[in-house]
Amino acid sequence: MITIKTEREINLMHEAGKLLAATHKEIAKMIKPGITTWEIDQFVEKFLAENGAKPEQKGYRGYEYATCASINDEICHGFPRKKALKDGDIVTIDMVVNLNGALADSAWTYGVGNITKENKDLLKVTKECLYKGIEQAIVGNRLGDIGYAIQSYAESLNYSVVRDFTGHGIGPTLHEEPFVPHFGMAGKGLRLREGMVITIEPMINIGTWHSQMDGNGWTARTRDGKNSAQYEHTLAITSEGPKILTMQ
Repeated sequence: MITIKTEREINLMHEAGKLLAATHKEIAKMIKPGITTWEIDQFVEKFLAENGAKPEQKGYRGYEYATCASINDEICHGFPRKKALKDGDIVTIDMVVNLNGALADSAWTYGVGNITKENKDLLKVTKECLYKGIEQAIVGNRLGDIGYAIQSYAESLNYSVVRDFTGHGIGPTLHEEPFVPHFGMAGKGLRLREGMVITIEPMINIGTWHSQMDGNGWTARTRDGKNSAQYEHTLAITSEGPKILTMQ
């Protein structure tokens, strides 16, 4: 079911999103060769608690961590681990903040130390894909407009768009309708209405878009072993255009 949010609910989600954005800024300071994603996960849980919030995905369907930490060819839902990040790695940290019952969801991919030009370009294009999708998130447009904007841009630069994982509605629960593909045809799909709150979170690959699951049942990685990146915002559909909630 799609839930339409009131202005008050959107404002509360924005407060959660501001805290999430602040958390990402702190993580950006921490990212360097030698740190572990386990340390980042522990920091996030402590930082949120100090600010009166909690990590919503911890306990979701049995998930045990405050964050998802996906390294290099891992597309999404990587487990935090005690293995040190290396110079040249890329790592996506994805988290959902619950602040007084209001939710916000955001992921960012970070370069660790000195990364290659290939990885720098991947991060740049993935972030551009996110904002091209957000530009289409206006009242009266359709979900296909978002997906087409992302897919057409990524593929014009010889990148691929993951098909197996999508954006989604959010609030008051973590995953709600509508599901928001990052590929598709312009003018097709559900029409966007004022008061919807969705995530747009393109996962862009250097090689094939096809994914495979690890034995843990959570982590997806690229089938060809090439790197993947992701950027995500939570945003509200408003009469004045998309309102990004996971920014300060």
